[in-house]
Amino acid sequence: MKLKIVATLTLLACLGIAQAALAYSPQDLDQLKGTKNCPRCDLSGAPLDEMDLQGANLRDANLSGATLSQANLKGADLTGANLAGAQIKSANLTNASLTGVNLKGATLESSDLTFAGLMGANLEGTTFLNAKFMLTNFRGARFRLTTMPDGIVSSGRPYW
Repeated sequence: MKLKIVATLTLLACLGIAQAALAYSPQDLDQLKGTKNCPRCDLSGAPLDEMDLQGANLRDANLSGATLSQANLKGADLTGANLAGAQIKSANLTNASLTGVNLKGATLESSDLTFAGLMGANLEGTTFLNAKFMLTNFRGARFRLTTMPDGIVSSGRPYW
């Protein structure tokens, strides 16, 4: 009986830690809103829908699970950012730097990626349905089960 209680408490503690790990830092969110300069910030799960982040510095920021739908990220620097599982629908990413970003499982439906640079990006399981690509640089990006703008899904084999 004691073993079951200890196991249950351990599991609940782990779940609590995992939940806290997915929470964004309110200080980092305030910094982003005030200055548009938030490199290495923890914005995981942050509600950033419809925000004007044009030219923002989000290098190496943790934006996993964040919502950025209809956000203006024109010219933003997201180099090395973690955007795994982020919802980035109908966003403006024109001329944004997304070099080395992790977009695993992210949704970029109907987003504008004109002139964006996704060199070396992880695009495994990313959805680009109805997204706009014009002179978008995907050099060295990793495609695997990626949904392209026309709805075609890349193969299950990694493509570099």
